[in-house]
Amino acid sequence: MNTLVTYFSVGGTTKRIAEEFAAQIGADVFEIVPTEPYTKADINYMNPLSRCNKEQIGKKDVPVNGTVADFDQYDTVYIGFPIWYAQAPRVVYTFCKEYNWNGKKVCAFATSGGSGIGKTAEKLAPYVEGAASVDAKLVHNVDEIKKKGKQI
Repeated sequence: MNTLVTYFSVGGTTKRIAEEFAAQIGADVFEIVPTEPYTKADINYMNPLSRCNKEQIGKKDVPVNGTVADFDQYDTVYIGFPIWYAQAPRVVYTFCKEYNWNGKKVCAFATSGGSGIGKTAEKLAPYVEGAASVDAKLVHNVDEIKKKGKQI
């Protein structure tokens, strides 16, 4: 079984967890990087005019740098990201729209400074159309991904 751990991270928490998890399970890693990197002002949730707020509310596509080589080889794909407005950031949805998810097991894991997982799996499902299964769990460390990943 070929496994990919892909992730989007702004502050480094999701990156640290994703890379440590991938190393422990022997998975390939792909970082989702927006074409235009986020600045501190871009992710200021308190400012209704900040970039992250405009993207989330407007459901805008956020272009991604690079692509996953040989994506079809993966049976299981873990997608990590911070929770923004009780869902994945728009850059994650844009990333997902670029691939064929037929038959893949999709396990989303999210980090959060305060909000819950919400309906993340339901909101992600249309962007990974054809996936054999889609689930999402809120995690704070690698051990939680392993434990919850076995339940997915």
